[in-house]
Amino acid sequence: MAEANPGHLIVDLAFGFVLSGALATVAKFGISDMLREAPQTSEQLAAKLDVDAPSLYRVMRSLASVGVFTQDPQNRFHLRSAGQLMCTSEPGSLRDAVLMITQDIFWKPVGQLDHVVKTGTNGMVEIFGAPFFDYFKINEDAGNTFHRGMSSLSDLENAPIAGAYDYSGIDTIVDVGGGHGGFLIEVLKCAPKARGINYDHAHVLAEARVNELPGRWSCVEGDFFKSVPPGDAYLLKRIIHDWTDEDCITILKNIRRAMNPGAKVLIVDCVIPEGDAAHGGKLLDILMMSALPGRERTEAEFKSLFERSGLKLSRTITTPALLSITEAVAAES
Repeated sequence: MAEANPGHLIVDLAFGFVLSGALATVAKFGISDMLREAPQTSEQLAAKLDVDAPSLYRVMRSLASVGVFTQDPQNRFHLRSAGQLMCTSEPGSLRDAVLMITQDIFWKPVGQLDHVVKTGTNGMVEIFGAPFFDYFKINEDAGNTFHRGMSSLSDLENAPIAGAYDYSGIDTIVDVGGGHGGFLIEVLKCAPKARGINYDHAHVLAEARVNELPGRWSCVEGDFFKSVPPGDAYLLKRIIHDWTDEDCITILKNIRRAMNPGAKVLIVDCVIPEGDAAHGGKLLDILMMSALPGRERTEAEFKSLFERSGLKLSRTITTPALLSITEAVAAES
């Protein structure tokens, strides 16, 4: 396969933020929901939204050029498969995920990545006056956007990840920082004899999907930096990557104290491969570095965390998604 023109590659990479802005704009205006009703011109859409039609046309045209929409000879825009995933009522909708990824708590720190690299600290406190999760106490809208977006993003990957593990012999599954419960629901579908506990803060659990698989799981309020409920398996999906090594060790030690004999710890995060192989976790790691105190880790780094927490790495399981399952058990005393 021929190597891409290096000049074009650099320019395309530099312009990547423009498409992010365009995608965020149509998500905020609910354009896909409007096009689901019928194909429409930018003038028709603009009239309903009370926005500038020529400006909207230019945004729509840019996204049509990359496969989100398509434009017919009458200048009406239609949904393509990608654009359909921006509809709010579409199964597996990614509209909330787009709104989360493109909100300023990620955008602005990445925009000052040079400062992050220079200082070795993320940009949240300098830009927003508070660490990432503390900021949600100041700006509830940002927090709600984040939690809804994480739920939306997770729906894309939950079922294939859940299906990659054998839950035989496990009675109680605790999802630590389980959010709205989407991943736990998919795991319980694969573990019909198990019951689940979705463990998170009260304000997060307020939007938990309690009507799905009723009777199979319950919500428990708490702080994983202080304690976790007893269990036979602990799920930590996109949790460990948010925190420093020392914070992760605190979480894992709390689990080690609570876990039943023979229990498993299942960290569901990217496992960064060695070398320069392409991997989405390497880009996600930049986001972690810019806005949060966390990082994506290699298998060796996970092994070190476990050893410092009274656990030991037993295996790493690849899944059909970007994330892997890193399994740990209690270390021999």
